[in-house]
Amino acid sequence: MAKYLKYTKNFYFLFTVLFIGWMVFIDTNDIVSHFKLRSKLKELEKQKEFYQERKEKIQAEREELLSNYELLEKFARERYLMKRKSEDLYVIVEE
Repeated sequence: MAKYLKYTKNFYFLFTVLFIGWMVFIDTNDIVSHFKLRSKLKELEKQKEFYQERKEKIQAEREELLSNYELLEKFARERYLMKRKSEDLYVIVEE
């Protein structure tokens, strides 16, 4: 026990223990903050991957629509409720 008591009276040992305690628990860049930021980074990377896949899918659909006039017309009629001058449009809303 006296061996351990000898180290606790050493200035450098006390300073090192306090410094490590400060960096681990009290500092703004402590370990808990690093774990939170790392988990948020992983979540954001997953979102980035999702949106990149979605972007590629939308670009493929866009290319397909621009290359096929009939498909473009169908898309416009369904999505934006467009019609020809001689047609009547009825919208049925299901409850």
